[in-house]
This record gives sequence, C-alpha cells and structure tokens, in this order.
Amino acid sequence: MEPLIIAVIVVLALILFFAVVPVRLWVSSLASGVKVGVFQLIGMKIRKVRPARIVNPMIKATKAGLTVSINKLEAHYLAGGNVDRVINALIAAQRAGIPLDFEKACAIDLAGRDVLNAVQMSVNPKVIETPIVAAIAKDGIELRAKARVTVRANIDRLVGGAGEETVIARVGEGIVTTVGSSATHKEVLENPDLISRTVLGKGLDAGTAFEILSIDIADVDVGRNVGAQLQIDQAEADKRIAQAKAEERRAMAVAQEQENQAEVQGMRAKVIQAEAEVPLAIAEAFRTGKLGIMDYYNMQNVQSDTRMRDSIADSAAPKKPENK
Repeated sequence: MEPLIIAVIVVLALILFFAVVPVRLWVSSLASGVKVGVFQLIGMKIRKVRPARIVNPMIKATKAGLTVSINKLEAHYLAGGNVDRVINALIAAQRAGIPLDFEKACAIDLAGRDVLNAVQMSVNPKVIETPIVAAIAKDGIELRAKARVTVRANIDRLVGGAGEETVIARVGEGIVTTVGSSATHKEVLENPDLISRTVLGKGLDAGTAFEILSIDIADVDVGRNVGAQLQIDQAEADKRIAQAKAEERRAMAVAQEQENQAEVQGMRAKVIQAEAEVPLAIAEAFRTGKLGIMDYYNMQNVQSDTRMRDSIADSAAPKKPENK
C-alpha cells in the first residue's frame, strides 16, 4: 500500500506543479538564457500577473541585447503599462540609434502615449494635413489654404507635450496671420511659400511633442470677395436707414397736413356760422330801424354787381389744356 500512496502523492504533486507553474514558459526562458525561477513564476500568479506578459518581453529584450530587470517589468505591468510595447520601443530605438532608456519609455507609456509609435515617428516623420483654413487679405479677398505639416516625434517632450491638434491649430493661426497681413491676395497667390516661411519661423512646435520639419502649402483657392460683400451690406443698411427717416418725415408731413386741414375745416365752420348769422343780423337791424329798405336794396345791388364781375373774369381767363 505504501508504494501506491507514494505514487498517488507524486501524481498529485505533479498535477499541482503543472497547474501552478507554466512549464513551457519556464523551459522557453531557460532555453533563451533568461533566468526566471519557478518561485518567481508562482509569485507572479499569486500577484495576479500573467507570467507570459513578463517573460516573453524579457526573452525578446535579452535576445536584442538589452539589460532589463524582470522586477521592473513586473512593476510596470502592475502600474497598468504595456510591457511588450515598451520593450518593442526600446529595441526599435536601439536599432535606430535613438537615446531612450527604460524609465523614460515606461513614463511615456504610462502617460497614455504610444511609445513605439513615437520611436517609429522619430525614424519616419509623419505628415499631418490641416483642414481648409479661410483667411482674408487686406484687399478684402478671401483665400482658402490647405497645408501639409511634416513632423517628427520629440522623445524628450512626449511627456507633457501638446499633441497634433495643437500643431494644426497653430499652423492655421499662422496662415490666417500671414494672409491677413498681405496687402493683396495676389501676393499670396504669386508666392505661396511666403506662408510656409512665415509660419515656420514662428516656432510653432514649442511646447509640443513634435518637431516641425517643414510646412508645405498644398493648395490655395480664391474664395469670396468679403470686402465687396461688406460694402454691399453697409450700403443696404444705409438705404434702409434713409428709407426709415424718409418714412418718418412723410408721416410727420401727413400729420401736419391733417392738422392744417382740421384748422381749415374749423375756420370754414366759423365762416359758415358767421354767414348764417348775417340774415339774423339784417332782420334785427330792420326791427331796430338801423337798416332801411333802400340800404338793403343797395347792398343787394352791390352783391349782384360783384357776382357779375366775377363771372366775367372767370369767362375771360384762358383755359388750361387738358392732359391726354
């Protein structure tokens, strides 16, 4: 029975060993010259670290001739970093002759930037194409320009440096400033490199994670005549103001005319009232003896003579031609 018990214990021990220790990974590390102990692998599992995420990058770094501590790799993994990407970046930087140590690569990775992409961009610069930027020259003509910015990653400024959006915004601002300071839009069309030289001389890459190598104007198109449009809008506004003032004056004239007509109507009413009182006054004069019958006839004769003279004057006056 004892040999059977011993065999069962041995089998259980082997099962437990293979369940806890990644034997294939351990053998691969030994074959690659990476010294990783069994207890280190067990400790990784206890700390909830996937051993493959540490050992495989360690093997890759050792084969590339890099000296990296396995404890630092594990610490970077526990901090939330991407160990494999850091090792790949270190290998690429070593091959390209770019100075990059492990601590800086880990800092870049933990800052949220792709350290491998940054190393690749340092070797192979990237071209950033800006959107169409509209700017207006001093003569009022709008120009629409598009630029291509060639940038190279600056490893030293990756942590805390601004990204591509800042570079694009600064280039757009430089285009607007350059076009706006030009006397005419023809100057910009004749010399598009004027924008490139002016913008490139402003040091737009300061405080960014990139180094600007060149700024090339890809296209410049003529847009609207903003100056003429502004003049048209101003003229339209002036016309509306003049129309409003004219309407105000017309309304005041109409009100004054209506007031004058009201005064004339009032005067006519007074005249009619006075004429209506004339017969009463004549009758009163007859009753009081202040007016005799002969005086009345003389007054009638004078009125008849006056009407006759008015009739003769009207018939003798030349007639106005009728408008056809």
